[in-house]
Amino acid sequence: MVVKRRNKWIKIGAAIGALYIAGGVLLYLIQDLILFHPKVLPTDHRFHFTKPVVEKNIKRRDGSNLNLLELKKEHSKGIILFFHGNMENAEHYEKYVPFFNNLGYELWIMDYAGFGKSTGKRTEENMYNDAQTVYNLALKQTAPDSIIIYGKSIGTGVAAHLAAENRCKQLILETPYYSIPALAKHYFPIYPVLPISRYLFPTFQYLSKVKAPVTLLHGTADEIIPYAQAKKLKEENNKVQLISIPKGKHNNLLSFPQFRAVIDSILR
Repeated sequence: MVVKRRNKWIKIGAAIGALYIAGGVLLYLIQDLILFHPKVLPTDHRFHFTKPVVEKNIKRRDGSNLNLLELKKEHSKGIILFFHGNMENAEHYEKYVPFFNNLGYELWIMDYAGFGKSTGKRTEENMYNDAQTVYNLALKQTAPDSIIIYGKSIGTGVAAHLAAENRCKQLILETPYYSIPALAKHYFPIYPVLPISRYLFPTFQYLSKVKAPVTLLHGTADEIIPYAQAKKLKEENNKVQLISIPKGKHNNLLSFPQFRAVIDSILR
């Protein structure tokens, strides 16, 4: 009887272990599907924005395409390099255009590989390289002290890396994460997320290297990236300014007067 019970528990343990391993393998395989939700656009798609837009298609060394939209502004104070979130493509973030244009800035939005008209393989390194390409183009039009680097959600890691490697006037991060493994740990606490993470985006490391002023904006009711992630970034770097938006969620901060007032004060 004792042997039968032992064998039963061994089988149950083996089954649980197999399920645990299978879950870890699945997480590794589908993390792109978890992190990114792109919407591909045909090459002849015409972008519809309320402000004049110049579309540029930049060929990478491997022949793939990097699509960049430049939302122009006459007598511009400078350029905001906007690294968007994980949804759809640049057109999805059109609501930011009139806001930043009205503050006197051009807004440049690139699409990551697989988003919009951008093609090629999407990797963390390639996203950094594309951001650098866009920054280099901006330098041909304006000085570093007229460049604002802005990241939203998944784009905060890209923006932080770019600001750590280059000069700029200001780094602004909307709904940032500490790192992708730290965010994954929040959702999958039973797994050792670091070994199975193909994307790291260690924002916390990059912020320590940024010489420009850094402002974080995060809603206290963010349902996607917990507010605690921004708090941790602030706790580890006293030079960082954290603006908390009470009751703000992940995708509605632009509608809060406090959010708009903070951005206005920074850019004016």
